[in-house]
Amino acid sequence: MGKGRPFLEVFTCALSEDYWFPILELLVLLCALWTFFSAGLAGVSGSSSDFITVEAFTHNLIYSYTWPLIILVGIPILKNIAYGLGSDVEKGIIHTLFSYPLTRGYILTARLLSALVIPLLLFLGISIFGLFLFFPDIIVANPGTVFLTYAAQLSPVLLTAGLLLLVALRLKQGVPALLTGLTLCFVLFVIFNSIANSIAYGTGSDWSLRIYAVITPNLALQEYCLGTLGLSSQIWVPSFSEVLLYVLAGYLLVAVIFIIAYVYFKRWLRI
Repeated sequence: MGKGRPFLEVFTCALSEDYWFPILELLVLLCALWTFFSAGLAGVSGSSSDFITVEAFTHNLIYSYTWPLIILVGIPILKNIAYGLGSDVEKGIIHTLFSYPLTRGYILTARLLSALVIPLLLFLGISIFGLFLFFPDIIVANPGTVFLTYAAQLSPVLLTAGLLLLVALRLKQGVPALLTGLTLCFVLFVIFNSIANSIAYGTGSDWSLRIYAVITPNLALQEYCLGTLGLSSQIWVPSFSEVLLYVLAGYLLVAVIFIIAYVYFKRWLRI
């Protein structure tokens, strides 16, 4: 027997654990409702005349439209990886899966396809469909900006998922991993953000913003777009090439975190 059928069985098992009825259906409904609701609020974010470049307007539009969707899909990702995987280790489900004719790497991949990839595909599918439905001219005219904005926004999501994976594997318990994951998200995206901005605007130096932009590359893209407005109070105005470097650095950090998690799962996880 090849690895295809056992892999699908592990993946199907993970799906049934991660998405009890009506979790997935409710998630799709909420994302769809926001898509139509946000179309009516498109004018709130400003018109293209408020921006010097069309790229800045496109980024602002996409960011305002998609960040609530990212929060919506982030909730099941947090639950699936931190609580779900931690509980699987705690209850011995992962130990049972080790009896399948699959390597540990395949087992973890099947688990992450359900926990992480399904919500991300849902986010990409609904949001991109909505953009083409309500703002086709803007999207078709600026595909590079659309791609870069999505890439910058998804980088911290993937980074958080990788860190949650490490937490779940290390703690081997669902509830402690979930609580730790919530704390981690608060520290990364609230406390660190406040500290970086406080240091930058308190000292007039941009080094804290540059460091934080590795974790959240969208910060560099936002500062670049704000720079097109000519704001005199802006501390850091990165160039477009710098924005690309920060996005690349963000994904390199994501890759390192997931490689560490895979190595830990394959070689050092003891159940």
